[in-house]
Amino acid sequence: MPAPKLTAGLLAIAGPLTIAGPIAAVAWPAAARADETPAIAPFSAHYSADWKSMSVGTSDLDLKRNAADGTYEYRWRITARGVFRIVYSDDVIQKSWFSVNADHVRPEKYRAGQGDSTVSIDFDWNAGRAHGESEKKPVDLKLADGIQDVMSIQVEVMLDLKNGNLPKSFKIVDKDEIKDFLYTLEGPARLRTPLGELDTLVVASQRAGNNRVLKMWFAPSLGYIPVQAERSRDGKLEFAMRIKTLKR
Repeated sequence: MPAPKLTAGLLAIAGPLTIAGPIAAVAWPAAARADETPAIAPFSAHYSADWKSMSVGTSDLDLKRNAADGTYEYRWRITARGVFRIVYSDDVIQKSWFSVNADHVRPEKYRAGQGDSTVSIDFDWNAGRAHGESEKKPVDLKLADGIQDVMSIQVEVMLDLKNGNLPKSFKIVDKDEIKDFLYTLEGPARLRTPLGELDTLVVASQRAGNNRVLKMWFAPSLGYIPVQAERSRDGKLEFAMRIKTLKR
């Protein structure tokens, strides 16, 4: 049974050079100072990972802030276990480095790897290009304000929810392409978790014309950290992450 393809990013599987929202037409402000109050608090979250209702491993999200310059590093690791570890012995690791200004994210570089399969993209905002390599294919894409990578988009959504201005669509660099994704705020939901019962906001996303839908549950009381994610195809659940522990 195939495992979910994760090197493209969980958010990108469902649904991200310009955001169809207010920041697309605004000049990017100066970088935030390191001594300013962080726009989003660092955290480390541990999740179970299920494939079609079978436990296949664990997943970890870690957000760190560089105290020297105020930039961030966001990492996602998924580790197979049990019999799935025999087939998928290499962890999937994705990292995004970005800055936050005026409560919006600007990616600087993105790295992903699973064994010999790697993706490396650098965002050169002065030149207006994203360049690098995706699974041995060259990447050279034109940038526009508001574009995200498949990891930085998650933090952008967290900030947009906090500020009550989630756009209806995003454009995201996914491997060697820029893809359009539609976002819908479905509303509040009460969710029972190992952290207790939480009030959450449910966001659904999908690529235009694609039958895969990703739903994520963000907890305002925890700084809008995602506490659950479910990816489905034609209404049938394929992959799920559910929070187990959280450190802040």
